[in-house]
Amino acid sequence: MIRTELCELIGIRYPVFQGGMAWIADGRLAAAVSAGGGLGIIAAGNAPGAYVREQIAAARAKTACPIGINIMLMSPYADEVAQVVTEERVEVVTTGAGNPAKYMEAWKAAGIKVIPVVASVAMAKLMTRLGASALIAEGGESGGHVGELTTMVLVPQICDATHLPVLAAGGIADGRGVAAAFMLGACGVQMGTRFLSAEECQIHPSYKEKILKATDLCTMVTGKRLGHPVRSLRTPFARSYAKAEYSSMPDEELEELGAGALRIAVQEGDNQYGCFLSGQVAAMVKKEQPAAEIVREVMEEAEPILQRASQWIRN
Repeated sequence: MIRTELCELIGIRYPVFQGGMAWIADGRLAAAVSAGGGLGIIAAGNAPGAYVREQIAAARAKTACPIGINIMLMSPYADEVAQVVTEERVEVVTTGAGNPAKYMEAWKAAGIKVIPVVASVAMAKLMTRLGASALIAEGGESGGHVGELTTMVLVPQICDATHLPVLAAGGIADGRGVAAAFMLGACGVQMGTRFLSAEECQIHPSYKEKILKATDLCTMVTGKRLGHPVRSLRTPFARSYAKAEYSSMPDEELEELGAGALRIAVQEGDNQYGCFLSGQVAAMVKKEQPAAEIVREVMEEAEPILQRASQWIRN
């Protein structure tokens, strides 16, 4: 069985994190992933602290294994959620869409492992200096908010820039992706889109169906004009938003056009008004299955691939 320093750091069986997907990654999904040996992560998104506290309680009611919270630092509730995770002493906090520097000392004092998502070498170096426990190098193949660099390019550069353990994210959905991430220098992976097919993932049935029927060219990126590019499925909403983005529509109206679109997709499955976040690997997600089975399956697939690679090198 593959074990890395990340497993010892967090206290997990497999070096697999489930991505913190807003409106999607709740206490039930996080608990299922953690109970299956990975690290389940609850997404705070734009939710207030009370919601996050409820989801932590829901996860802990189902498992005693470590859990994580993802905090989107652009959220108006970021300060509130940061305090909640400190009080609840969750095992891991991952962060995105900003710099978590002002919270890190309090989190570390509470014994929380701080693992920021980074999309550049500069951010990786800053987070290393500030005392992060590990880093998640997320390439632009991922769903949701994306950076400019691909995973293949980003991961080795991040590994070269830090002494911390690095997880690879973006474009990983099976054992081949896990093995590739390890060959690039990572010691773990984070997957988001693959867990959209988990039985415990409570997205609208039409959302899950779109993922299971996705093709290789099923996603697109919008939002670059506003400085917050987002990858999602090609739906009527995504196409209409892209058209508006390159029109003379004022920025304020464009911002309003996308408000609440993810929630509508998750809860209502509405094509016209919902934004169905997805990474480029959606076409590789073939079936609905328990979250624990996903964790185990990708690691079991990766092991013989890495063994063969080792044999080729020796030969």
